[in-house]
This record gives sequence, structure tokens and C-alpha cells, in this order.
Amino acid sequence: MGTILVVDDIKVVREQYAYDIKRKTDHEVITAANGKEGLELLTEEAVDLIILDLEMPVMDGLEMLELMAEKKFNDLSIIVYTAQGNFQKCVRAVKLGAYSFFDKNEVNLDHLIQIIENAFEQQRLLEENQNLRRISGRDSSLIGESQVMQELRREVEKIARVPSNLVILGESGSGKEVVAREVHRLSDRSDKPFIAINCAALPEHLVESELFGFEKGAFSGAIRTTKGKFEAANGGTLILDEISEMPLSVQAKLLRVLQENEVARLGAGGRTVDINVRVIAASNRSLKKAMQNGEFREDLYYRIGTHLLKVPPLRERLEDVKPLTEYFVARTCEKFGVSTKRIHPDTLAILTSYSWEKNNVRELENIVERMIIQAEGKRILPKHVPPDIRTDNGAVPMPAENKSYQDLKYEAERRILIQALEQHDWHITNTAKSLDISNHSNLLKMMRRLDIQRPENR
Repeated sequence: MGTILVVDDIKVVREQYAYDIKRKTDHEVITAANGKEGLELLTEEAVDLIILDLEMPVMDGLEMLELMAEKKFNDLSIIVYTAQGNFQKCVRAVKLGAYSFFDKNEVNLDHLIQIIENAFEQQRLLEENQNLRRISGRDSSLIGESQVMQELRREVEKIARVPSNLVILGESGSGKEVVAREVHRLSDRSDKPFIAINCAALPEHLVESELFGFEKGAFSGAIRTTKGKFEAANGGTLILDEISEMPLSVQAKLLRVLQENEVARLGAGGRTVDINVRVIAASNRSLKKAMQNGEFREDLYYRIGTHLLKVPPLRERLEDVKPLTEYFVARTCEKFGVSTKRIHPDTLAILTSYSWEKNNVRELENIVERMIIQAEGKRILPKHVPPDIRTDNGAVPMPAENKSYQDLKYEAERRILIQALEQHDWHITNTAKSLDISNHSNLLKMMRRLDIQRPENR
């Protein structure tokens, strides 16, 4: 079941269409008297398909289509019609993204219902195809087209080819383990195990047994011989997450394992097991500062730190919020077994203007899950964004005092554009590309509409 918006300036016509479609299908139908009302409804309702009259006062169908294209409402099926036989307008509408058109005087109800169902079916197939491409066909798990992510992917590809150990630094939730998995995937160890252990999540007395394993009877409760993570990862890759929290006593034993390429289980009486493991160490704080504070061994740092990768926080690559959100929506919908939902442009504007200082990409993933649970229809609207995201640290606030929703939306769009322009040193073409705006002239139009002027020194 979908939601259909009928836009026609003649009340009896739009109400008749609504009545007939409800009677013949299980779709919900809402109506608008002109293009301006229709656009306002698109920001408030989860619309899936539009039936649009091309000849209307206030704002006609073509104007509405042009504004929809500008505002990136490009995931809706649109059926246009004319009562005046003006098929040139219909052709223009199709070029602006309309799925189909018909002459109101020639099409009966059954034919219209067939056009509607065909549009829904095409929409379903497109969503399915896009979902498969996002989930299965992605060449890299490092999502984003920002300059810093492009550079990170290039570094990962180079480092993956060599067997050296590696340090990955980045804030909590920025995706350090994702980077480590990508290094493993691109290496010649990709068919071997990838094992991850969080050093900060283990009590100090368990870190050693988890890493190196133990023999039966090695300590109270050791009822059977157990391999450690190094043995489990033999031939493959082991990521030691939050290695800065590893006790100094275990750091000394880890250094020996890396030097000798062998591991001794607890209680093994000196017997060792040969290993061939690539170690990737990850930390959310500077290991050099930890060395200066006496919390991390210098010799261990230089043993594991042959290569260094830094994962940028999400707030430094806000242009990646859109592709990340779309990816998480598709993946979460698949996980929950629900049909793919679509993100409203104003919802993306709110997410892009948020500070993302708490948990970076991990926080965005959790928020997407919360929004999907809240959104009952097929579109994730601004009202589905958690209130704490809408109000925190410069993100779009909830309407207050005399500020209307349109005022808040204007401020959010303006803030997003200025931020993107500054990131790209006010280079119009590069900024348009980063924001997925079709060409630089559209960006210039948006700048004029939002009263954004290039600084004199740029």
C-alpha cells in the first residue's frame, strides 16, 4: 500500500480521483489545490506517487516539477495529465522526471488504475535494484566520496598489498574496524580469518588468556585447553582494538610474540605454537602521548606502527552523511525484513547539519535504526528524527517562538551550503559535485535564493 497525492485546482476533480482510487485500490490518497500546496504536503506526508495536473493557477504542474527537481524529490513516481491536449507540456514533464502522462478526457478509470499500479511496480523494482547494488555490489566498505575518504581508500589499497603491521587511529565510532576489515579484504590474506578483540572491554586478568590461549588446568576454571586469538587468526589478520588500554605486562608479552612469530599458551610449560598473523592495532587516542605518559611501550609502538592510517571523524566529512545514511537505511530495512524506506531531503538536511561529536558513524547508524522504527510509511520525514538530534549543537532546532518550519529549513540549507563551500575553498564546481548537485549553475541559483555571497578574499 502506498500514499498518492492528487494535485488539481478543481476541487470536484481531485476529490473524484481520490474517491475512485480509494475505491479501486488499497492506496491512501491525499489532495492539494495547486503546486504550492503540493510541495508543502511533500514535507509533511510520506508520499509515494503524485498525480499532477499541468494547468493550474498559483503554481502549475511544470513549476512544481522544476522545484521538486531542485529540492531533490527524485525518488517519487509522478503521473501528469492535461485536459487541453497540450502534449508538449507532457513531454517537458517527462524530461523533468515524470513517469507517465495521459489526457484527462480520454483515459477511463481502469486505465488510470493500471498506470498507477505500473508506476508502483517500476518503483519497487528500482528500489530493489538500488538496494542490491548498495548491499551486494559495493566495491569498498569505506563509504563516502569526500576528499578525505578518497585519500583514505587510496592509502588502504596501497597498504593492503604489503604484509606489514599497521596502526589505525580515529575517534570512537569513526570506523576503525571497518578500515581494518577493508585492509584484510584487499590483502592476500582475504580468504583467511579476520579476528577482532577489544582490549578495553576485557578485565586485565583475562587479556593474556584471550590473546594467547591456555592449557587445561592453567588456572582455576580452565577446564579445557583453549586457543587464543592469535592462534585463531593464524594465516589471517588480528585487530587489537583500543590497544592503548592493554596492560603494560601484556604489552611486553605481545612484543615477544611479534618478534618471534610464536605464541605460548598459559600453562604450556614453555611450549610454543608458530603463527603467521598480520596485526592491526587501533586506538582512539594518541599512542605517542601514551608513550610519553609511560602507558605504552615505545618498542612495541615501533614494532606495530610500520604504517599509520588516520580515520577522519564524520563531522570533517559531512558530505558523506547522505551516502552513509542511504546505505544504513537499505541495510537496516533488509535486517528488519521491511520494504526499503526513502529519506526525505529535509531529513538529510537535519542530519547533515548535526555536529556528530559523540560517536561519529556509529551514532548515525543507531539514529537511522531509530528513524526506521518511527517511520510507519515509506518515507523518513523530519519528524522521525530523534529530538536530541534536532536540537543539539547547531543542528536544526525544533520550532520555537515565532520561527516557522520554513524559516528553520532556510537556516539549515544556508548553513549546509556555507559549510560545504568553505570546505572546498568556495570552488563552485567542486562544491556542487560534493553535494551531488547536477551542475554549478544550480548551486549558484541556490546561493542567490539563500542570500549567500562569496567573500571578497575568495
